[in-house]
Amino acid sequence: MKIVLDTKNIQMSQTEKSFKIGLCMAGAISAGAYTAGVMDYLIEAMEEWQRRKDNNVPNTPSHIVDIPVIGGASAGAMTAVMAAAAFSDPIIPVQKIEQKNIIDFDPDNKFYKSWVGLTSNDMLTELLNTSDISGGKIESALNSNFIDQIAAKVVKVSANEPVRRKYIPDGLKVFVTLSNLEGMKYSTDFSSSSKDPNKFIINSHNDYACFKLTEKQEDYQNDGWIPLNFKSDLNVTTVKNAAMATGAFPIGLKARRLIRESKFMKDHPWFSLYTLGNHNPFQKENYSTVNVDGGMINNEPFENVRSVLNDITNTDAKHLQDQDHFESTILMIDPFPSEIDDFNSNTDLSTVIPNILDALMNQAKVKPSILGEAVAERKVGQYLIAPVRYVKRNNTELAIEGKLAIACGSLGGFGGFISKEFRIHDFFLGRANCEQFLREHFTIPAETKNPIFVEGYKNVDKSLFLSNSGRLQIIPIFSKKENKPYMPIFANGSEWPSVNENDILQFRKPIKKRVEKIIQNFLKRFYCG
Repeated sequence: MKIVLDTKNIQMSQTEKSFKIGLCMAGAISAGAYTAGVMDYLIEAMEEWQRRKDNNVPNTPSHIVDIPVIGGASAGAMTAVMAAAAFSDPIIPVQKIEQKNIIDFDPDNKFYKSWVGLTSNDMLTELLNTSDISGGKIESALNSNFIDQIAAKVVKVSANEPVRRKYIPDGLKVFVTLSNLEGMKYSTDFSSSSKDPNKFIINSHNDYACFKLTEKQEDYQNDGWIPLNFKSDLNVTTVKNAAMATGAFPIGLKARRLIRESKFMKDHPWFSLYTLGNHNPFQKENYSTVNVDGGMINNEPFENVRSVLNDITNTDAKHLQDQDHFESTILMIDPFPSEIDDFNSNTDLSTVIPNILDALMNQAKVKPSILGEAVAERKVGQYLIAPVRYVKRNNTELAIEGKLAIACGSLGGFGGFISKEFRIHDFFLGRANCEQFLREHFTIPAETKNPIFVEGYKNVDKSLFLSNSGRLQIIPIFSKKENKPYMPIFANGSEWPSVNENDILQFRKPIKKRVEKIIQNFLKRFYCG
């Protein structure tokens, strides 16, 4: 019997290690368009690199970088699910807008269609539509039906045979954060005169829906990761509902119900504490929850991404931040990175109320187990892509960063629903920022001793892949440095879109109509039975 070894499909030998990236995508509301743009360019860069390796193009670094885990919250988590589905199909990057009428540009790209196209150019009209309010039933301040339409398209794949990408290993893990309104109960025993020793009961509302790409249900490994296959429709309804649940912005968008088999919760180590006491919430066959926006409790779940990476690599903790030894890193995409603002110490109620809300949100972000590590100066175990754009003032180029850099940042992140131009801007800014990040910041020392990169850059002209500061790119970028990243020109003649007063005032009547109908239905429900 003749055995033929198919070396073409072997990704690495026993001695060849891959460098692993865990993607963490923070919540962003309509600024999910920015995260979508980052993902679009990241995939484009990985595809171009893989194409060159497969075709043995000279001066192509040979090391392997793969993405074994993607997690996120709210809009970021929705993009994580979107990416998992997109990996099954061909992905054509949106490098620029070919036509003059940028509003009607509609490329065949899941990221662009879902976050820029949404369901119409005029999203405020859809959000203010009152068709969802009837019979005293009011589920949200805004009409949320568009989310169901988008979610149904996101999880669809078209390829007859799913595309196999070498930088996406088998068993890709995808998780979303959830704010579980009922919460998971657990008790702490205290000696007391009470007959019930379990009087001190705590509810944890920090929940996760966790999935793993597999061929079939039987591939489940009793690890809590729900088998997921978009082509065969395996648990696709569950992941679709989870994506809608994590993006259910409190009050503004309707809460979502999610049903999971309890065995997945029992088996997952992230939920092990809740199974120990007398209040195990996973005793029934199915675990049903009502959820709102996952970002309300855990908007940047990078500690969970790190947990998955650690399980995969078994890296010594002291090597996580050592450039000569690290084998994995977290790449976080955050359209609204935390900024230090001056605290308003006024005790007036109008000041105290927003301060209370800020305190609750900020405290929810605190991660005590990694607090000490997080304040270190230099982190190679975690990187951040955040918005930055450049403007010229008095012949000087100034950097505008954070929420002021993105058009969708207005109205607390809902600004993207005012104008499609805002979403278009943020998508292409995400692409531009990702290119700049990979070229200039996602780097290691040129004379690295890390065996993964030493081997990968062997017999390669390193000068082609150096940042301006002389460091070596982890993901090599093949486009020319002097090429300015593409940004569209908008209706106002600039690269920064704008709306005028009339664009806003036209929605006074729809806003009034929706508010009136909400009030009428509240009164009908509470006073008319």
